[in-house]
Amino acid sequence: MQETTTIAAISTPYGKGGVALIRISGPDAVSIASNIFYPKGCKTLSAAPANTAVYGIISSDGNQIDDGIATVFYAPRSFTGENTVEISCHGGIFVTEQVLRAAFEAGAVPAGPGEFTKRAFLNGKLGLTQAEAIADVLDAHSEEMLKLSSAGSRGVLGKEIERLSDAICSLIAETYVNVDFPDEDLSYMDKTEMTTRLDAVLADIETLEKTYKTGRAIREGIETVIAGKPNTGKSSLLNLMCGTDRAIVTDIAGTTRDLLEEKVIVGKITLNLCDTAGIRSAKDAVEKIGVEKAEAKIEKADLILAVFDSSSPLDRFDADIINRINSLSAAKIAIINKSDLPSQMDPYQIESIFDKIVYLSAATGEGKEELFSCIEELYTTGEIDYNTTAVIANARQHAAIKKATSHVKDALRAIHAGYSDELAASALELALGELAEIDGRQVSEQIVNEIFHHFCVGK
Repeated sequence: MQETTTIAAISTPYGKGGVALIRISGPDAVSIASNIFYPKGCKTLSAAPANTAVYGIISSDGNQIDDGIATVFYAPRSFTGENTVEISCHGGIFVTEQVLRAAFEAGAVPAGPGEFTKRAFLNGKLGLTQAEAIADVLDAHSEEMLKLSSAGSRGVLGKEIERLSDAICSLIAETYVNVDFPDEDLSYMDKTEMTTRLDAVLADIETLEKTYKTGRAIREGIETVIAGKPNTGKSSLLNLMCGTDRAIVTDIAGTTRDLLEEKVIVGKITLNLCDTAGIRSAKDAVEKIGVEKAEAKIEKADLILAVFDSSSPLDRFDADIINRINSLSAAKIAIINKSDLPSQMDPYQIESIFDKIVYLSAATGEGKEELFSCIEELYTTGEIDYNTTAVIANARQHAAIKKATSHVKDALRAIHAGYSDELAASALELALGELAEIDGRQVSEQIVNEIFHHFCVGK
């Protein structure tokens, strides 16, 4: 997967601005840039000191395009690990495109999505978890996601994967020493010691695996559905949680007929929040479609916020919703709405069904903070020190860590069952391979291309 071409792209957002940056990277980056950038104070750009910004003229075919600043980075001391030149010009759309076109005419080729970061990975400047975290920094939609992504880009997760890999590698090596050289006093690790060390590795891997619950809640968001019969205040709850009048609210039952979706930050976590049509026997074809959509959304939800009207007793429509969600694996919070009105509902009838019960008035906002705290408690455990705590942040990483956990358990089962040490070591080699895939030390080109395909051009 090593690259030999020299690529160029605009690395600042498209549009009018104060400054734009054109990045050129590859073996011919300096010579290509020297053909379009002429520094003041030295004859050529290649003669300019490395890692130092120099002022000069940007031109093509003898025609001046703009003046600007260029910085030269020589391999391996650059972001990509290659020779790199970054040219800053005035941030007009046309002038920026002209500078980029000049770079192409001088020999550079257009960079693909995320190709600069991909080259940094291929050249060993950063691990795959760091590259993924850089993409998350760009996509961060909350302060907590930015903290998580920044920690990943600094290599916190990568270092933990490396530590676990070293521990497993040491166990494999000592096992094979015992097997291959039984009569030599090179290493001796009895089954008790191996089991103890494996138990410690398994505990650490399982701890890391469990962080995905929080990592996913912060990065990807929890698929959350507001459900209930008509006129319980579902749309009012959506508006309260969004902090804006996202949904139309009336006293007419069945006002909401389609799905309304919003991304909502609740403390540290993100909810992919969906308001649904009230569950009841539909009165017309349009409402029937809305109810069917609501039922399908509930089936796939990770978190269900079931809304009940405390000003009236539970009825058969409430019972139908309770029966529908009772068997689902999603987390469930019962929201007893309209708490500002005299209560006619007995909450003891539903308390065994739900993980938490919250009393709330969507009209006044009373109970909102309690609801947010309950949701946050379901997916986070106290404060996270991102400088020291590694967190699994996406589905690819989680799938690999789950497989690694399974293989370590297989190794322990082999030891306890009295099978040969080689069998346990073989299982550990599979675990080691899964950990290597997380940080890119052993990963297919297809996966690498898929990851970087989601980056923006110029990064």
